Amino acid sequence: MNKANGNVYSLHNRVKLVHGGGEYFRQMEEMIDAAKYSIHLQVYIFDEDETGNRIADALIRARKREVSVYLIVDGYASQRISTAFVSRLIDAGIHFSYFEQVFRTRYFYIGRRMHSKVIVIDEAKAMVGGINISNRYNDIDNIPAWMDWAIYVEGDTAGDLHKECIYLWDNSILRPKYIPVKTDWTAFTVKEECLVRVRKNDWVKRRTEITKSYREMFKQAHSYITIMSGYFWPARRLLKKMANASKRGVKIKLILAGRSDISVAKHAERYMYRWLFRNNIEIYEYQDSVLHGKIAVYDDRWVTGGSYNVNNISAFASIEMNLDVKDKDFAKTVDAKLQEVIDSHCIQVTSANYENGYNFLQRSRQTISYWVVHIIFRLFTFYFRQEKYKG
Repeated sequence: MNKANGNVYSLHNRVKLVHGGGEYFRQMEEMIDAAKYSIHLQVYIFDEDETGNRIADALIRARKREVSVYLIVDGYASQRISTAFVSRLIDAGIHFSYFEQVFRTRYFYIGRRMHSKVIVIDEAKAMVGGINISNRYNDIDNIPAWMDWAIYVEGDTAGDLHKECIYLWDNSILRPKYIPVKTDWTAFTVKEECLVRVRKNDWVKRRTEITKSYREMFKQAHSYITIMSGYFWPARRLLKKMANASKRGVKIKLILAGRSDISVAKHAERYMYRWLFRNNIEIYEYQDSVLHGKIAVYDDRWVTGGSYNVNNISAFASIEMNLDVKDKDFAKTVDAKLQEVIDSHCIQVTSANYENGYNFLQRSRQTISYWVVHIIFRLFTFYFRQEKYKG
């Protein structure tokens, strides 16, 4: 099958939903320790802290078993890791590289960052989510991790993700090309049937598959849509499709941050609440910690999850990776988990308590923040042109 366009679902897969925090990092370490042939890890933030050292140690253990390890971290978000830390990885035989530094002068790609978070083991097991490698995404010292999710998959889709990782390494990294690793596929056969497809956004390379998935969701839903997004300020075109779905009678619930690590983004987000209320869209703000999750489900039939926030940065700037899963059982599981978050960990924001909760000055700050965010977006994600995608 041709996976380059991101439209083809692979059939033979086994999937499960993985919660962020300790569950996610236990799963990742188990995957790394079970690797026999190859590991691809691509992540936006890799911090040199307890969690980062734990994963680094696991990767080094894999190299001692002669597993081929390729690690890419974003050149901006992971710039704080020390030279000594990087040297320890390279000296162990790990293929390490940054995804571009802050500037890329040839095409002025100042805002194009590798925001995806994916790990692929032996071309057979993979995990895609929104979780970075840092203590704040883990359960450390009884402090709850930032709320997030990942989708674990075994089977055909892991092979597709393996190809995506090789493509990024070979086309974006100033390192020697990927060296193929011989893998025993007979040990990784999955007989279960679950439709999964890899979706990628990289506007510069003319890939907008995740944005298209969200548009398809708003067009095809008949009953309900539930979206969790840590940083929510979508483009007008997507808002229009959301409004159209609501007018058809689709019940739309948004799980958004109650508190954010980027206060101006949260103020800008709240500026849109009045529009959402007018379109009968329900808003729930998560209370327990910083909300960082990016996942959506509709009609007990379909789920998308990964690194893509429903905003313009994910749509037009960052490199993002999601998995779309078309499976009733999995969709019901995700819907139940999100409903439990709403029931037990959120406060509903209504038109009445919004008007009573924010005075004129606070709403003015929200308006200013909204336009500041848009100006910053324009300044830091301007590109002279798109490149031709070579899939």
